[in-house]
Amino acid sequence: MHVQKHFGKQGILLVNLGTPDEPTPRAVNRYLGEFLTDPRVIDNLPGPAQQLLVRGIIAPIRSGIVNPFKPGGSTKLYQELWTENGSPLKYYGEILTEAVAKEMGDDFIVRLAMRYQNPSIADALKELMDAEVSSITIFPLFPQYASATTGSVHQEVMRLLSKEQIIPNVNMVNSYYEHPDLIRVFADNARDLGPMDQWDHIIFSYHGLPQRQLKKGDRSGCHCYADGTNACCSSISRVNQFCYSAQCHATTRAIVAELGLSEGSYTTSFQSRLGFDDWAKPYTIDVLEDLAKNKGAKKLLCFSPAFVADCLETTIEIGLEYQEEFEEWGGEHIQLVPSLNGDPRWISAVVEMLREEVGSNVVL
Repeated sequence: MHVQKHFGKQGILLVNLGTPDEPTPRAVNRYLGEFLTDPRVIDNLPGPAQQLLVRGIIAPIRSGIVNPFKPGGSTKLYQELWTENGSPLKYYGEILTEAVAKEMGDDFIVRLAMRYQNPSIADALKELMDAEVSSITIFPLFPQYASATTGSVHQEVMRLLSKEQIIPNVNMVNSYYEHPDLIRVFADNARDLGPMDQWDHIIFSYHGLPQRQLKKGDRSGCHCYADGTNACCSSISRVNQFCYSAQCHATTRAIVAELGLSEGSYTTSFQSRLGFDDWAKPYTIDVLEDLAKNKGAKKLLCFSPAFVADCLETTIEIGLEYQEEFEEWGGEHIQLVPSLNGDPRWISAVVEMLREEVGSNVVL
C-alpha cells in the first residue's frame, strides 16, 4: 500500500442544496423549477408529468410568477429570510469556503457549489478541472445522507464528470452524522443558551422525507417502516447504515450523550412535510401541539441538526411559523439552537473531516 501521489493541487468541492439568486418571483420560479424537477426529489411521477406539474403549476404559483405584483408563498418566505448579505445559505457557504481554503493551505483548491442554481456544480467542477487538480473531494453540507440531497449531489457530479475524457481521483463523502467535532459544535451552541433543565422539553427536528423514499433505501425490504414504524432507527446496523432516518436518530443520540440528557426529556421529529403521503414520523408540528396542549410545555429548545446554515426550514419554519402555532396552543417560546453558519468551531470541524478524507485516499 502506498499513498497516492499528487502532482497538482487537490480539489475540494463543498456543496449545499441551493437558493434563488434573489427573492423575486422570477428567480424563485427558476429555483423551484430546477429543484422540484429533480427525480430524486419528486420520485413518484414519470418525467414528463413531473416537468409539466412543476414548471406549469407548482413553481409558477408558489413563486408568484403568474402575478409578479403579488408574490407567491415561497417568494414571500424568501423575502423574510433575505438579509443585507443576501441568502444566508450562500453567504455562510462563502465564509466557510474561504476559511476552509485558508486552513487547508496552498496544496488545495476549495470551491462552493449549490446543487440547484448558483454557484453551480458544473461551473465549480470546470474551475477545478481547468486547474488540473489531481483529485476532487466532494463534501456535501448535509450531515445525514439522503437520496434527495447527498445522493442527488453525487449523481450530478458523476453525470458531469462522465463527459470528461480524463477523470481525476474522486472521493465522495457520504455522511458525517455523528462525527465528534460536529456533535460538539451543536452541543456547545445549546450550552451557550444556558442550563438544559430550564427547558420543558428538547426537540431534535430534521427535514422530513416521504416514507416511500426511506423504504426504497431498504434493500432488504423488511426493515424501514415494514411494521408501520421506524423502530429499527434505534441503532445503526449493516442494513440501515445509509438510512436517512436512522442517521438522524443517531445524530440525536450523539448530541444527547454529549449533553447528558435524560431519557424522556427529548424527542426526535421531522418537519417540512409536503403533499398527502406519509412522511417520516413523528411530525414536528404534531409533537409541538401535544407538548403544548397535553403536557403543558411552555419553553422548548429545538435543534435542527440536518442543517448547517440558516435557511427557510430553521429561521422561518421553526423560528416564526412553529412559534406562532405553539403560542396558539398555549406555549410561550421555542428557542432555536443557533445554526453552525460561519462558527469557527464548525469551520475547524469541516477542516478536520476533510483532512481525514484526503488522508485516507490511498492506492493498494
